[in-house]
Amino acid sequence: MSWSRSGSSTGGSVDLRTEVPHSARIYDYLLGGRDNFAVDRDAAAEIVRAVPHMRTSMRANREFMCRATRFLAERGFRQFLDIGTGLPTSPNLHEVAQDVAPESRVLYVDNDPIVLAHARALLTSAPEGRTAYVDADLRDAGEILESAEFAEVFDLDRPVALSLIAILQFLPDEAEALGVVRRLLDALPSGSALALSTVTADSAPGVTDSGVAAYRSSGINTKARTAAEVTAFFDGLDLVDPGVVLVHRWHPDEAEEIPDEQIYMYGAVGIKP
Repeated sequence: MSWSRSGSSTGGSVDLRTEVPHSARIYDYLLGGRDNFAVDRDAAAEIVRAVPHMRTSMRANREFMCRATRFLAERGFRQFLDIGTGLPTSPNLHEVAQDVAPESRVLYVDNDPIVLAHARALLTSAPEGRTAYVDADLRDAGEILESAEFAEVFDLDRPVALSLIAILQFLPDEAEALGVVRRLLDALPSGSALALSTVTADSAPGVTDSGVAAYRSSGINTKARTAAEVTAFFDGLDLVDPGVVLVHRWHPDEAEEIPDEQIYMYGAVGIKP
């Protein structure tokens, strides 16, 4: 097992900003976690009032991450770059990948101080593999790509799977979001993959719009994207069937039928030629 991280020490003082709600802690609470505060629970209650099936959608999104990771690991991917990691919620990405291939190497990236405070839970690699953590912002692709951890974890003669799960909705500027994704993909070798999920209003326009408004009223800028806008992130990539779909429709494991109007996330996987 090997672990490392960038930024301020996990043993030092970390300002968790418990007086304002944070998207990662809201997500944690709605998934049944305990790493959240009253302000996050209050914000979550407002969101659930606006979006009654929010928990269903979030669980479906988490399951999409697991299926997409397993899909790529089963097809030979052994290197994963997970940006916008969020709070540890088992199974974490490295647990899914290393269950298929224990030698898998994972670099987690997030800029939330509470994720940093819990980073050790993300860094429990199988002995044959490697996990590392970088304290950095998705919008600063250069900091991620130029970090010592990126160079140490990845062999860029081999494909890397870039995982952007439920993070791009917090980059509402379309040009900025597309530019960040493009810069990250440009740095990765041919054969690399993009696994992505983000909020959409296509399945339940009025409900999702109310949810976006609830996030914004809590000070968290959020954007819901159309199928065409999500597909644009995969320009130049070969989309894996079935393409851009609601997350519960992407290679589902079970026959359980969840109505589309209860799912507010698109997901897809693409391969770089």
